[in-house]
Order: sequence, then structure tokens, then C-alpha cells
Amino acid sequence: MVIASGDPDPRVNGQGIAKLRAAGIEVAEGLLSTEADALNPGFIKRMRNGSPLVRVKLGASLDGRTALANGVSKWITNEASRTDVQHWRARSSAIVTGIGTVLADDPQLNVRASDIEMLGRQPLRVVCDSNLQMPTAARVVQQPGSIIYTTVTPQARGNAEVVQVTADDHAQVDLTAVLHDLAKRGCNEVLVEAGAKLSGRLLKLQLVDELLLYLAPVLLGPDARALVNLPAITNMSERIEFELLETQAIGSDVRLRYRPRYL
Repeated sequence: MVIASGDPDPRVNGQGIAKLRAAGIEVAEGLLSTEADALNPGFIKRMRNGSPLVRVKLGASLDGRTALANGVSKWITNEASRTDVQHWRARSSAIVTGIGTVLADDPQLNVRASDIEMLGRQPLRVVCDSNLQMPTAARVVQQPGSIIYTTVTPQARGNAEVVQVTADDHAQVDLTAVLHDLAKRGCNEVLVEAGAKLSGRLLKLQLVDELLLYLAPVLLGPDARALVNLPAITNMSERIEFELLETQAIGSDVRLRYRPRYL
């Protein structure tokens, strides 16, 4: 028997192989293990690292801008790209955003009904809300299956579960603690659809496994809002580098999938 990769779940890892060998069955391990692990990357990471795979989705102009200076961002990318995002939402265990996005756009963070018929579930809807600013009327908390992570004493917000986590050095929710809690809930992959602030924090902390970037063939100019907020870089050695995994034309847009080189 040939086994590409062992089950990383510590509750079962190696037990099946041991039983086969005890029964006199020859077992070969490791054939195409990298390819096998790539079929279920979120589960592999959760079992090995106690954290889900984090995929950050961003839509931008060719000059790397995500909204006009006044915050208007509908729509930079085309309808085909927005439809394509549904695929990535559907494969995710949770969709994560920040309170800034909720206050600005009032998103639902759900998968459209036609995809849910096939999927059979909605991903968890997760909001990082350090000071618990969530309006009770926000659409994201109207249905069960939403979680708010905050640093202050939990108070009811619609149908959401409010979870208090530790604060980081900047009095924001500790993103590592958030991801570990989601892993404990069985989340294998999370899709981050947030603004420049939260996306930048995740990149700075090296918590991003993949960057999913939709580029539209438009220019918004230097006063438009940047792709991510990062600390000022004064030396080229401080830059964040990426490896290109995939390029896909989506109508007139281009979808680029990257892996940070710090992994």
C-alpha cells in the first residue's frame, strides 16, 4: 500500500499505518506528499500549527488603490470578479473583516443562495471589533453564525457571539488569539475581506498564507486609498516579498494569487 501523506491529526496520526504493518501489509509513505498536502492545506495547517490558513482578498486598480479618497469603492473590479469571490467564500470556514468595513459598507459576509444550495452551509462571519462599536442593526449580526472578537467586556450585539480576547501592544484585538480560537472551532481556511488597516496588520505579523488580488484595468491616482497600511519602509530589506502561485484572467480583470516569501 502506498500512502502519500500521513494524517496530521494527533488523535490518529500513524495509527492506521501501524495497524496495516502489524497485519503484515507493506506500506510506503511519502509519495507525492507535497501534492497531497496541497489538496487540503487548511486542515494540514490547523493540525500542525493550531491556526487556519489565512487568505487575504483585495481588489485594486492598476496603481494599487482600493477606493477613492472619499472612501467610494463600488465598483473597482468587474462583476465577473465579484462572482469569482463567491467561490473563495464558499470554500472558507469563516469570512473575516474589521469593524471599519462594517461601519463603512454594512456587508453581509455571506455566500449567495445558489452556491449555498451546493455547499449546504454558510461560513462563519467574523468581525474584529476591539472597542465593540458594532451597531445592533448591522446586517452581519442579524443571523446566527457571526462572531465578534473584542478586547472589552462582551455585550449583546444582535445574534452574534461576542468573544473577549487579549489586546496587543496597540490595544487592538490580538489577531493570533483570534486565529487560534477559530482553529479550535474547526476552521480550516479563513478568507479576510477587510480594509487596508486589518490586511496590513496581518501582513506585518506574518499571519497571511495567501494573497488573493483582483486587479482592474483602471487608474485611481495618488490620492486614492492604498492597498494595505504598513509601517514606513526605509530599507529595501524590510519589504515583503511574494511568490506568484497563479494568474487568471477574469473578464477584463486579472486575479493574482501570491504566497508571502516569509513562509
